Amino acid sequence: MSAISPAQSRAARGLLDWSRDRLSAECGVAKRTIVRFEAEEGETRASTLAAIRAALETAGVEFIAENGGGPGVRLRKLG
Repeated sequence: MSAISPAQSRAARGLLDWSRDRLSAECGVAKRTIVRFEAEEGETRASTLAAIRAALETAGVEFIAENGGGPGVRLRKLG
C-alpha cells in the first residue's frame, strides 16, 4: 500500500462528502493530525497514512497512482 498525498485525502473526502470530523471518527486519527497532514505541515507517520487510506478505501474510494498523469482518486464502481 503506497502513501497518499494531502491532495488525495482532501479530494477523497470531497467525493464522499466527509468532514475532517467524519474521517477522524472513521479512521481513529485525531482531527488535528488530519488537518496538519492535509495542510502539508510536518511529517505524518506511515501508520497514520495507512489508517486514513484504509478508512477512505472502505468507504469506496480508489486511489490512482501517479502514472504520468499525476495521482488521483475516484469512487469505486458499484455492482
